[in-house]
Amino acid sequence: MAFQLRTYHEPDFSADPLRNAPDAVLCEAPADRVAPENYHAMSIFPEYFKLDGRWVLAEESRMDCVPVWEGECIHVREFRHLKKGDLIVTGRTEDGSEGIYVHANGFRETTGAGDVFAFRQGRSRETAFSRDYDELYELLKHERDHGRIVWVMGPAFAFDYDARVAFSKLIENGYVHAVLAGNALGTHDLEAAYLQTALGQDIYTQESRHNGHYNHLDTLNRVRLYGSIPAFIEGEHIDNGIIYNCEKYHIPYVLGGSIRDDGPLPCVYGDVYEAQDRMRDQVRGATTVLSMATMLHSIAVGNMTPSFRVMPDGTVRQVYFYCVDVAEFTVNKLSDRGSLSAKGIVTNVQDFIVTLCKGLGL
Repeated sequence: MAFQLRTYHEPDFSADPLRNAPDAVLCEAPADRVAPENYHAMSIFPEYFKLDGRWVLAEESRMDCVPVWEGECIHVREFRHLKKGDLIVTGRTEDGSEGIYVHANGFRETTGAGDVFAFRQGRSRETAFSRDYDELYELLKHERDHGRIVWVMGPAFAFDYDARVAFSKLIENGYVHAVLAGNALGTHDLEAAYLQTALGQDIYTQESRHNGHYNHLDTLNRVRLYGSIPAFIEGEHIDNGIIYNCEKYHIPYVLGGSIRDDGPLPCVYGDVYEAQDRMRDQVRGATTVLSMATMLHSIAVGNMTPSFRVMPDGTVRQVYFYCVDVAEFTVNKLSDRGSLSAKGIVTNVQDFIVTLCKGLGL
């Protein structure tokens, strides 16, 4: 049976209280990067604003940003992108009484009736995730052809031979449309392709090589000598790995820098706000996000990913967000964003990606 997306149900604007709601109040930004008093901050849910007598959906939303009215549509911007004179929606009620309506149940998510008290209602290392895997296989098959799948990755994948092979197969078979990560993933994946180690350990046997602690630095130094990752791949005849396959299949990847970075690689964004903008460029079109083994990147991408997406034909569809980590804290941190937007799987991500690859028949 083909995967079926939930149907989105718009609010009934012909019924009270929305029918007689006033227009939202607009106030000018008093200075660059500054919102007016009583500004409205966005959530992860679809939000409508009544302006010039009509309800307008903010299509490209982001949590904790502000809605800016530009005469025809609402643009949702980070505070740092505000300009003096921008018309900002103000008001902090969400029921339509101030011309602002947050539509939290547009996909009519249902939950089974149950006892008030019951064991194992959370998602932990004791949870059975077999059903989640089955749903994920069908979702990814659908998204490969009809959506955009964005992966948020920590460096753990680069430490294991089988995990690198599995993710490379996902790229090759169309299940990866963008990768968001840090310098570490790129560095250790290229180290694995170049020297068959990650942080000096053999990626297959996990045995430490003599002077292996130099390997990631030697890799970084070599890439920087070439001036770019593509030049390094060509010059050193690299033929495997995550970054190699991203380059081969023209998959965009964004590597955001960190204070602790070595090197870094030439393409790493050292300016955190530029990295955030480039990450959001990829998230804007995402319909499924899988965030794995990276707490800080998971939280960052989770904060910029709404629970819905407006498709080119104007339909509104759900965005699926999975957080996979061996640490329950990371998974639950993302799940706190809301049941529609984040689902956690507590497991070793190297095992997860191999299982996922096999479940997709690759």
